[in-house]
Parts: sequence; C-alpha cells; structure tokens
Amino acid sequence: MPEGPEIRRAADALHDHIGGRRLDDAWFAFPELADQAGSLIGREVRAVDSWGKALLTRLDDGRVLYSHNQLYGVWKLHDSEREPDTQRSLRVRLTAGNRMASLYSASDVSLWEEGRLHEHPFLSRLGPDLLTHDVTVDTIVERLMDPRWRGRRLGGLLLDQSLVAGLGNYLRSEILFFAALSHRSRPIDLSDDKRRELAEQMLALTRRSYETGGVTNRDDWAAADRREGRSRRRWRFAAFEREGLPCHRCERRIEKLSVASRRLYRCPSCQPD
Repeated sequence: MPEGPEIRRAADALHDHIGGRRLDDAWFAFPELADQAGSLIGREVRAVDSWGKALLTRLDDGRVLYSHNQLYGVWKLHDSEREPDTQRSLRVRLTAGNRMASLYSASDVSLWEEGRLHEHPFLSRLGPDLLTHDVTVDTIVERLMDPRWRGRRLGGLLLDQSLVAGLGNYLRSEILFFAALSHRSRPIDLSDDKRRELAEQMLALTRRSYETGGVTNRDDWAAADRREGRSRRRWRFAAFEREGLPCHRCERRIEKLSVASRRLYRCPSCQPD
C-alpha cells in the first residue's frame, strides 16, 4: 500500500502533467459523476495535492476532484496518441490539450466544493498531512500529548491517520527505529526531549522518503548494504524488511513482529521494551 510520500509524488506528477492547463474533456465511469463531466470542460486545473492517501485535483471554479487509489488504483499520465498498456479498468480521464491523465482501478472518486471538504467522510477523520499542511515539530508534539492519543501505544498510534495523515507501515518501523523507541511506548511515558525526538523523526523521515523516492535509510548505512550485494528492498530501509540482518547501530539481528495486525521490524537491543 503506498504511503503519504508516494501519494504526494503521484500528486506532483499529476500537477506537472496537467496543472495550469484547461480541460478540454473529462470522462467518468461512475454514473453519479458522468452527468457532471461536461461542467469540467474549460476549467483550469489550479493545483493537485494530497491529504494522507487521497489526491485532490483543485479546479479554478472552487471544485475539487477527490480520488483515493486504495490498494489497486493508479494514475497513468500520457498523451492523446498513446493509450497506456494496461488491463486495468478505466475510471476517470482528464484531457488538457494533447495531455491525458487516466485513473485506473480506483473506486472512491467524487467531486466536491472546496468549502465543503471538511464534510467528506474520509477527509474529516484525518489529521494534518505531514507533507502538505506545513506541519511543524511543535504541532506534532502538541498532538501527541492530546488526551485522545497520549495514552496509546506507539505501535498502533503511528498508523492512526487521525493523529497525522500519511504515515504507513514502513514509516512506522523506520520512525521507531531512528527514535530508538519500543512500539509499546506511549507518548505520555516519554520525556519532553524524547517526545520531541519522536516528532522530529516523524517529520524528517516522511520528508526524506518523499525526496528520495522511498529511501529512509542513512546514506552510509545504505552504501554498506550495497557493498554487501543486498537488494534495494533491503538497503532502502534501516529496519523495515531487514529481518535477520544485523542492526546498523549495534549489530543485533533485526526481528519481525506483528503489531496492530501489521508487520513491524525492530532492533530488540536499540528498542527495548
């Protein structure tokens, strides 16, 4: 499942492809949207951004096309003379000049007035997006100590999109590893300095993954793994999917657990319970 950094990169690509351009055509597979397709013609795509795992395509008349890729959805960007080579089902197509953006396999698509996005059944439950909403370390620290979240164990809390939006399974393992925290820890149990370090890692690793295309590992540690001949799947992360490999800090073997019904990887020495 793509996490916040991957969705934000997809939003950036979509914005670069059709952002600032007027739509010459729009097509929807969904009957409730098909009747509105004509009203999008001539509208300029003002911006494309993300909120958690949702993409928001903002038009110049104040409307927003909401789309959530879920597990299988994907936007394909192409020109009008070249159809994507795929067996997926086309759900949405936006055309601007000779540029096309086609959404395949997604089922959660809707059109909203920007001023009513807070009423959206999914978006209304999300916390601020770590890459879109100018979130600061102080903001995260404050949210960690909110009564709704301060007593919850980090192994489940970091996957809760109501705290902050965009974190997923690989980021959870990486954040806890770099913060040297157990998944059993709770925000209320941490010192002020440790809480701040956790918030810093949440923000920094999300940004690093976005900027590097999914790499959260330290450069020197990744280089050491590459010299050992390990695959990108192993060297892109410091802990996630490195079960049985030595910890970069202490050389204890990374172990794999199931926490909140998802896999979690940790160093039992650097992250003791």
